Amino acid sequence: MSLQISLIQTDLHWEDKAANRAMLEQKIESIPHTQVVVLPEMFSTGFSMQPALLAETMEGPTVQWMKEVATKNKIILTGSLIIKEADAYYNRLIWMLPNGQYGTYDKRHLFAFANEDAQYTPGNKRLITSVNGWKLHMQVCYDLRFPVWARQSPPKDEDARETEYDVLVNVANWPQRRSLAWKTLLQARAIENQCFVVGVNRVGTDGKGIYHSGDSMVIDPLGEILYHKTDEEDIFTITLHKTKLDEVRTKFPFLRDADGFGIY
Repeated sequence: MSLQISLIQTDLHWEDKAANRAMLEQKIESIPHTQVVVLPEMFSTGFSMQPALLAETMEGPTVQWMKEVATKNKIILTGSLIIKEADAYYNRLIWMLPNGQYGTYDKRHLFAFANEDAQYTPGNKRLITSVNGWKLHMQVCYDLRFPVWARQSPPKDEDARETEYDVLVNVANWPQRRSLAWKTLLQARAIENQCFVVGVNRVGTDGKGIYHSGDSMVIDPLGEILYHKTDEEDIFTITLHKTKLDEVRTKFPFLRDADGFGIY
């Protein structure tokens, strides 16, 4: 059983939703064949702290664009954008299926260092979705620093392969000056949760003068780096194999010895 995932590491047009949609659509349509396409955090605007100016509703043009692109290209499309709901703003990841149905995840850990917590409302529910027999746990950027939010619960029986998820996906606008933490934490999450990890970050300088080196990565359950790209825009498709995952979890059934816990 395999899963094809495409990572789009790209520069973003600062706070220009139409330009980003057009640019990303062209990149998506250049991918010959894939199942899942992953875009960076706040892919339509960059990491902006102006939600009152830039937010859309779930019926707005960017969500509609995601539906159209997913349907046209027969893919699952995911990334986060600024959403307004009632009187609150969210940094919301959307998992858009080709039939127009979708799941959502509101970023749990808001980056107070940049005043994200003053502008946005945190989520309180994880999103673990599935495709082709794979379970994927979706996260946004700063969530990566908090291991409990990603931690696998111990298997309920002796089969160490039966875990909560198989792939951890993190979409980000992670600055280059903290890239060592980004790279280290991605590997740590893969090792401690015995899962594949896909981290998709942007490149380029944003509207606040902050440079992003990308460093998008795919990491296997033993922490080995399968893909890594620094500084350049890139579109990369990788095929993940369930046999590799099952082999690691069977040979090294470490998760059976994990501490039981609950998230409230």
